[in-house]
Parts: sequence; C-alpha cells; structure tokens
Amino acid sequence: MKVISPRMHGYLDFLTVILFLLAPTLFGLNQIPALLAYSLAAIHLLVTLASDFPFGIVKIIPFPVHGWIERVVGPALIAVPFILGFAADEIARNLYIAAGVVIIIVGILTDYQAKTSD
Repeated sequence: MKVISPRMHGYLDFLTVILFLLAPTLFGLNQIPALLAYSLAAIHLLVTLASDFPFGIVKIIPFPVHGWIERVVGPALIAVPFILGFAADEIARNLYIAAGVVIIIVGILTDYQAKTSD
C-alpha cells in the first residue's frame, strides 16, 4: 500500500537532510562517518531539489527515478559501515543501518507514480 504522497515524501526528504547534517553533532560522529553524513546531506538535498515533484526546483530527475535512487541508497547505507571499515563504531554503524532501513521503508510506502504537480 502506497500511503506516502510525493508532497509528504518531500517533507521526509528535507527531514533526512537535516538529520544527516546534525548527525555528527548529535551522535558524536567523526572522521569517515561524519564526512559521509555531511556528504549525504548535500547529495540528498541536491537530488530533492532536482526532482520532478512538489519540492523540486529544477525538476530534471523524474520522481520514479528519484525512487530508484533511494532503492539503491537504502541498502548501500546498511552496507557502508562494513565497506568503509567503521562497523566497530557501534553508534555510527547503527545510525547508518537505521537510516538505510528507514529509507527502504519510506521507498516501499511512497507512491512514485502519483501525480507530482503542486
């Protein structure tokens, strides 16, 4: 069941950007996990603003493609602590796993085929 509209998804995207920006301070991340959080905030903001949905400004990424990007990002976030070697940092590892799971769930619940005009 697709219960998240494009507009609601946009709000969640901006919340994701804010959480990634605050994560290093809130969770005491440093080095690779902190740099990754700041990078993800910037990338997520760019994808959001470039997507063709209510919060997009440039609208060059079709909303279904936005969904496919998130279908890749969710599982990648779960794997990244192990790939980048910070799995021993329990807080950072759990943060990225949780973020990945949330992005997967939001992706499953979002209607990427819905009409996206304001």
